[in-house]
Amino acid sequence: MTTSKSKLRAIILCGIFAAVTAVLAQIEVPLPIVPISGQTLAVGLTATIIGSRYGAIAMTCYALLGAVGLPVFAGFKGGVQVLVGPTGGYIFGFIVTAFVTGFILEKTKHNITMAMVANTVGMIITLIFGAVQLKIVLDMTWNQALAAGVYPFIVVGLIKAYLASWLGITVRKRLIQANLMDPRPTNKLAA
Repeated sequence: MTTSKSKLRAIILCGIFAAVTAVLAQIEVPLPIVPISGQTLAVGLTATIIGSRYGAIAMTCYALLGAVGLPVFAGFKGGVQVLVGPTGGYIFGFIVTAFVTGFILEKTKHNITMAMVANTVGMIITLIFGAVQLKIVLDMTWNQALAAGVYPFIVVGLIKAYLASWLGITVRKRLIQANLMDPRPTNKLAA
């Protein structure tokens, strides 16, 4: 496959995973400040399947779509005000989370165990970004920020990390079997 076809495939996959994130963001359980949503599951799936570079690009696209006002964030919200608001730190964290999660898998092994490790690290990164912005924007103490933006999400985050690992590795294997993805952990699509 030519380089232009590989680039087109990469762009399409990044767009697909940005869209998957937008769809899963609408699955939410409302909480007082920060809802539990499917966004973090989508971030883990994205990084597990398409890797660090493309995963980070997909999450950047997702954040940019929301920044320009498209209702892609949880609760069908969009706009810069979401990014600079109390929950914006989580969205910025998605970019770093996708990169780090994918990077861990690329440097180790694409299996469910390593994916679980990578997605758990990613969950922690997302929660840290979220707690920092909550603290700053709402002028909270660290204890308040952790109570509102970290503790309620640990158990459900571990469940989503497992789901992202299991589904992500399964889908990645299928993409490799269909010759749509290079099996080597080089973060490249099939050439």
